[in-house]
Amino acid sequence: MTEDTRPPRTFKGLLRWATTPPQAWGVYLLAIILVWLISFYAGSLKPKKMPEASPPAVTAPKG
Repeated sequence: MTEDTRPPRTFKGLLRWATTPPQAWGVYLLAIILVWLISFYAGSLKPKKMPEASPPAVTAPKG
């Protein structure tokens, strides 16, 4: 059997990998698509109906 002496993957190593030129373009494109999808989803939601804070004012009859 072969022994794997590489250190375990860390967030710092992943960050270093993601910021090297070929992968950086893919990560950048993925981030833009993700932001667009989230904003599209948020824009498609219907606002909640809020109950009136106070009833409408009663006007005196003219006469």
